[in-house]
Amino acid sequence: MEAKRSQLHVVGIDFGTTNSSVALVIERATVRLASFNFRGAAMPSFRSVLYFEQAKTPNGIKRTHSLAGPAAIERYLDADEKGRLIQSLKSHLPSRLLAGTEVFGRHYRIENLISRMLADLRKEAERQFGIPVRHAIVGRPVRFAGAETREDDDFALSRLREAFTLAGFERVNFELESVAAAYSYESTLDHDEQILIGDFGGGTSDFSLLRVGPGVRSRGRTSGDVFGNNGVGVAGDAFDARIVRKLVSPALGSNSDARSLNKILPAVPAWIYANLERWHYLSFLRTNNVRQILKSAHARALDPEKIAALITIVEQDLGYQLHQAVQRVKFELSRSHAAEFGFREGGLDLRIPVARSEFEAWIAEELHAIEHCVDSLLRSAGLRAQEVDRVFLTGGTSFVPAVRRIFKTRFGIDRIQGGNEFTSVARGLALRAMEPD
Repeated sequence: MEAKRSQLHVVGIDFGTTNSSVALVIERATVRLASFNFRGAAMPSFRSVLYFEQAKTPNGIKRTHSLAGPAAIERYLDADEKGRLIQSLKSHLPSRLLAGTEVFGRHYRIENLISRMLADLRKEAERQFGIPVRHAIVGRPVRFAGAETREDDDFALSRLREAFTLAGFERVNFELESVAAAYSYESTLDHDEQILIGDFGGGTSDFSLLRVGPGVRSRGRTSGDVFGNNGVGVAGDAFDARIVRKLVSPALGSNSDARSLNKILPAVPAWIYANLERWHYLSFLRTNNVRQILKSAHARALDPEKIAALITIVEQDLGYQLHQAVQRVKFELSRSHAAEFGFREGGLDLRIPVARSEFEAWIAEELHAIEHCVDSLLRSAGLRAQEVDRVFLTGGTSFVPAVRRIFKTRFGIDRIQGGNEFTSVARGLALRAMEPD
C-alpha cells in the first residue's frame, strides 16, 4: 500500500519553451491538472517566464527578487519601471556557449534560472494537490531546439535534470513528449492501434510512431511497441517570428529608407527589428544608444510615421501586447482564409489585412522541415502511411491548416484526430507515472 501511495505522488510535468503544465493521477485513473491564475482567470498552463525586479529597502539598499509564471507576467505588465523578463530558457539548454546571464549585476546560470521557475511550479502543485511533490515524470523533446548532435541533446538533458534537482525534486525520470501524448490518446481507446503522434510545442515539433491500446497495456509494453521517434527545432515560436518579420516589422519601418548625405539608406538597423521577433527582447532596446538611433532615423526617414510607431512600441515596452496580437491573427488565420492584424496600444492603431496564403508562403521553409521530419520517420521505421491507423496531433501549432495539410495528404483526413491540444503531454506524463519503469 505504501508503494502504491508513493507512486500516486509522482506528477507529470510538461516543462515547455512557452508554457508548462502539471498533472496528477488520482482515483480510478482520473487525471487532475493544476490550474494557474492570470488576471482572475484559471489557466491550464504556467507561462515559462521569470521576472526580476529591484526595490529599495527603507535604508536605501536595493534588493532583487523574482517571480515566475503568470505572476511574473502580471507584475511585468503592471510595473511602471520594467525589470528584466526572461523566457524561452529551455531553448538555450543545448548551448555550451550560453552558461548563464547577468541580471542587475549578478550572474545566474541557466540551470538556476530554470530551477526558480520549477520551484514555483512545484509549490503551486503541492498547494493544489495537497501532497508533497518530490518525484516527477518530465517531458523532453526528441531533439532539443538548437541541438545539432546527440551530445548536445545529452548536455541539454543533464542541465534540465540539474535544474529540477535545484528546484527540490528528489527523483526525476524523463519521457519523450510525443510518447507522453500517446499515453493520453491511448486512455481513450478500447482497442489497439498503430499511431503517429505529432506534438507541436513552442520550440520543437516531435513525432513518434508506436503501438498503443488496452492489449498493449495488459501484456506489458516492450521496446518493439515503439517503431521510431524524430523531431525538428521548428514550431510555434518560428511561425510567430515570421508574422512579425513579414507583416508587423514593415509597418514599423523595416523596409523604409532615409536620406543620409545625399544617399538613400535603410532607416533603422535590421538588428533592432530582429529583437521584435521575440517579445521579451524588446526590453533590451530601451537604451540611450537605441534611443539616439531611432531619433536620428525618425528625423531622416522617408516614412517618419512608421519609425514613430516603432519608437512608441520600444519606449512603452509593448512587446508582450504586440505578440498577443500576433497570436490572435495566427488563430484567426487558422479559422479563416483572411484576417486582420490589429494592434491598439499606446495610442497606436495598426490594422493590417493578411491572407492565409501569404502566411503559408512565409512559413514554407518551416513546413518543409516538418514534412521532411515526418517522411524520414516513416522511412526509418519501415512503415508505409497506410499502415498507420491514427494520427494524433497536439499542441497549438497543430491547428494551423498548412500543418494539418501535411498529414491529410499522407494519411487522409479520416485518420487525423486531436484533443486536449495544450495539456495532453502533461496528462500522458501523469499516466506514464502510474506504470513501472
